[in-house]
Amino acid sequence: MIKQLAVPKSKVRTVPETITLQEAIDLLEEFGYRCVPVLDESGKIYRGNIYKMHIYRHKANGGDMSLPVTHLLKNATKFIHTNSSFFEIFFMIKDLPYISVLDEEGHFYGILTHGALINLLEQSWKINRGSYVLTIAAPGERGDLTEISRTVNRYSNIMSCITLDLDAEISIKRMIITLEPGITEATVTQLKQDLDKKGYGILSAEKISEN
Repeated sequence: MIKQLAVPKSKVRTVPETITLQEAIDLLEEFGYRCVPVLDESGKIYRGNIYKMHIYRHKANGGDMSLPVTHLLKNATKFIHTNSSFFEIFFMIKDLPYISVLDEEGHFYGILTHGALINLLEQSWKINRGSYVLTIAAPGERGDLTEISRTVNRYSNIMSCITLDLDAEISIKRMIITLEPGITEATVTQLKQDLDKKGYGILSAEKISEN
């Protein structure tokens, strides 16, 4: 799956570790990137990222621009593998413009961007196939998910379901459920009444496609 989502090496602008900071900033300016991956001389081993911001800061402080690009390497340990779990991806990419991807042999495979992850989430939520996205509040008790799923299934198949715990100190949990195509507003109203009777509230019901 990660291989399908990642931008392959052949389409990624990289720089070798042998170039200078001046050469690196020239390339970054030419291609309009704020950072690019740095590879070793063989073009296989990921060494880290070089950022335009760090080079300009170095230059503004009177730094030597003839130093090798490795002088300002960042994110050397920030990478995933083609067989990494999605939990690893989300934690790793949190503060990065992209995350570098290594193959089974530890060689640079490509990069995974924030945009690719957003597209993955859109697919998992069935945004292009569902009818309504419901945000349902639950008291956070054992069996809530089972009871809510059972109730919703009386009216619609569940295309996707995501649970959110925005604040660990607050017991209320939120579940985001996408309903199958063809569900009408009247059906959503009936579902809301049924959930209300069981102590669950629909915080929002957003129509995402024409029925």
